[in-house]
Amino acid sequence: MFVYLLIEGVLIGIMIAVPVGPLGLLCINRALTGGALCGLVSGLGVASADALVAGIVALGISLISGFLVEHQFLLRLVGGVLLCCLGVKIYTTKPTQGPPPNNVNGLLGTYATTFLLTFSNPVTVLQFIAIYAGWGVTSLSGHYFAAAILTLGVFAGSACWWIALFVGLTMFHHKFTLEVVGWIHRISGAVIAGAGFIILLSLSPLKTTLGIQF
Repeated sequence: MFVYLLIEGVLIGIMIAVPVGPLGLLCINRALTGGALCGLVSGLGVASADALVAGIVALGISLISGFLVEHQFLLRLVGGVLLCCLGVKIYTTKPTQGPPPNNVNGLLGTYATTFLLTFSNPVTVLQFIAIYAGWGVTSLSGHYFAAAILTLGVFAGSACWWIALFVGLTMFHHKFTLEVVGWIHRISGAVIAGAGFIILLSLSPLKTTLGIQF
């Protein structure tokens, strides 16, 4: 049973990680500008948050998952503003050939940013609920070791995807000229800021005021 849960978790982790959204672009951008290690640490922040949410949903802990859903307005507001700020900063930053800032404090901040953005997003909880329902994952309420195995599998699957992605980026990093990286800056920055703006527009008071449907 535990081996099956581990394999199931790995597959779910890969399924969650593969679609490249705003946070994926953020991690890739960091890899190109701050070095592969910086990008990998960003990806592991996403993987850690995904794994933690996976365990919470599997255990059916309503205290935390309920908090994330019930306070989604504030969480989405903070996340939307942060994505907008990150997107604008990336868009306006000119790429350089200086040494990557891979000091410990910088890496901790890099990890914390993507972890908090992923964990605080109520959509992450809803994604796992939908995947578990479609996958047929049964509730592991009270089975803490089994939930830990599933959580480990999700982290391993997600982490494997990020490691493979950044190994590939490292191998072909020499092909990315400053001009190419500059375009990646502008495109990814615009997409990240746009995603943050959409999140802000999706907040109910703004929808009511602007008459926008999401």
